[in-house]
Amino acid sequence: MKKNMEKYLEKAKVLVEALPYIQKFNRKIIVVKYGGSAMTDEALKRKVIEDVTLLKLVGFKPIVVHGGGKEISKWVAKTGKEPQFINGLRVTDEETMEIAEMVLGKVNKSLVQLVESLGVRAIGISGKDGGLLKVEKKYSDGKDIGFVGEIKEVNSSVLYDLLEKDFLPIVCPVGLDDEWNTYNINADDAACAIAKAMHAEKLAFLTDMEGVYKDPSDPSTLISELWVKDAEKLMETGCIGGGMLPKLHSCIDAIENGVSRVHILDGRIPHCLLLEIFTNKGIGTAILQEGENKYYDE
Repeated sequence: MKKNMEKYLEKAKVLVEALPYIQKFNRKIIVVKYGGSAMTDEALKRKVIEDVTLLKLVGFKPIVVHGGGKEISKWVAKTGKEPQFINGLRVTDEETMEIAEMVLGKVNKSLVQLVESLGVRAIGISGKDGGLLKVEKKYSDGKDIGFVGEIKEVNSSVLYDLLEKDFLPIVCPVGLDDEWNTYNINADDAACAIAKAMHAEKLAFLTDMEGVYKDPSDPSTLISELWVKDAEKLMETGCIGGGMLPKLHSCIDAIENGVSRVHILDGRIPHCLLLEIFTNKGIGTAILQEGENKYYDE
């Protein structure tokens, strides 16, 4: 009986620890960029969606922006084409764009289905719907990479209307240019642009990395909280590389445009969103606006 009581008391402590965060972020918009391995593992996928659903049910206003790169590459390969990337961006010809839109649409509706099964109303939309994401052609170091879009405008009223009607929006990163051509959009870029346009309180990137390290070769150097100036210094030292570098640029861009905190989380950890948002320690890296209070000191 005593062991059972201790177990229940631990659960109660977790709820009490979460209370100030629920109060602080109640009715606040949180954008979640969902990608990486958490999208391909069905058990992890369900846990991510459970997290987002719980955020909605306790009073947050989550918006999910999803990727689908691994699934797109799989289907591109099935057509006999070799997926090509330049500086981390997919080279997207007309045929690849058609495949990408098909795959992203399928992913989008599967996420809607999962959210609905947990008792929350969700709507999956493409950036093409209602002119949500207006783009222009994106180049990579001056190279033409096909139908890859750079977001120039977000029609935020579409998302505000859905939130007002108590829906959980799930956004597919595809947009239109001024000539109504369809473009694939990097999901990180889409999440960042939406977070800025919606004046989100938080932007969370679910990745296949634990967060930002002082020394990438030493897992014990994971940094839990960073001000923007410290993140910039880290990039200047050259110790940040690979896929983390563009993510940090996106984080800084979002914060400089009004987002209070940006979180980089390891989506391979079950319930990583809840652990980062509702606990004092957190598990990933949070990038903060200058002047924001750290929850704790290293």
